[in-house]
Amino acid sequence: MSRSTSQTTGKAAAADDRRWASVLARDKAADGSFVLGVKTTGIYCKPSCPARKPLRKNVSFYATCAEAEAAGFRACKRCKPKMASGNNAQAEKIAVACRMIETAETAPNLETLAASAGLSSYHFHRVFKAATGLTPKAYAVAHRNKRVRDALKGDKSVTEAIYEAGFNSPGRFYADATPSLGMKPRAYRAGGADTEIRHAIAKCTLGKMLVAATDKGICALFFGDDPAELERELRDRLPRAKLTKGDRAFKDLVAKVVAYVEQPQKALDLPLDVQGTAFQHRVWTALREIPPGETVTYGDIARRIGKPEAVRAVGTACAANRIAVAIPCHRVVGSTGKLTGYRWGVERKQALLDREKRKR
Repeated sequence: MSRSTSQTTGKAAAADDRRWASVLARDKAADGSFVLGVKTTGIYCKPSCPARKPLRKNVSFYATCAEAEAAGFRACKRCKPKMASGNNAQAEKIAVACRMIETAETAPNLETLAASAGLSSYHFHRVFKAATGLTPKAYAVAHRNKRVRDALKGDKSVTEAIYEAGFNSPGRFYADATPSLGMKPRAYRAGGADTEIRHAIAKCTLGKMLVAATDKGICALFFGDDPAELERELRDRLPRAKLTKGDRAFKDLVAKVVAYVEQPQKALDLPLDVQGTAFQHRVWTALREIPPGETVTYGDIARRIGKPEAVRAVGTACAANRIAVAIPCHRVVGSTGKLTGYRWGVERKQALLDREKRKR
């Protein structure tokens, strides 16, 4: 057994030991985080189920009720694991609050959101951030910025897009426009017009690699075999941006990226210019927290961002990532541990993982 396989097995065993301890304690706080299936009865239960405890050898653990049912177990009629537990009920309150923010013309204030959830402002703020990774205010801003981006892609003027998205005045949006769009609003609406993007194509052992950057940081990092196709992909993304060849300083940056690809280090410490939805940013942030040489599943990422049911959406966010390696979506695998699709080819994904593991 390889070292990485042994470590993965050890971590899984330790997690199951913690789950079993919760079962023995009938810990209600663990309800909603997993269920246990009992092989001798064919039933799955909450950790806090009051029924007689099964033997450990007859128990298997599942992250969700759906996984337990897919394995052939049926729900316990005594503890009713499919009914909302305290944690699930709380998650539903946060989901309702998110929908309130997303559908309101003007973002509701903290007091209104907390009252709707039946929680104090302090407790609601803490729970909301734990569930979404953002404060209610930051979530509202991120959603409004997305609405502006969507509107700017249509035929609305910049001013119309700003007011339609829920900003009370253009000034409030313009104060943060460049960080949220990566460029000035009119340039974004015009497909990147007047925005200078430096780029260069370098060779590495994984083929050709295009690195592009605005004045904020790297905005694209693609792998491929045909330089012309790589440039075409960049052009398709921002058809009216001013693409320029990178100068000597930019080539130094590219050299750092190539060196990292060839010999992975602990982190690629370079500025990034990343645009995406609030959900995508949460996924991409979680990806950057995965240590080199380790892999996680899409379900793991969904649970880390407080959205255990959003496994498919996590996969979509990984596929939308345009900055390879720096946002390491190659470290995410399927639920069985097998490599799944990768924007730049499964072979490259395997090669990246192999060289990271060798450097551990």
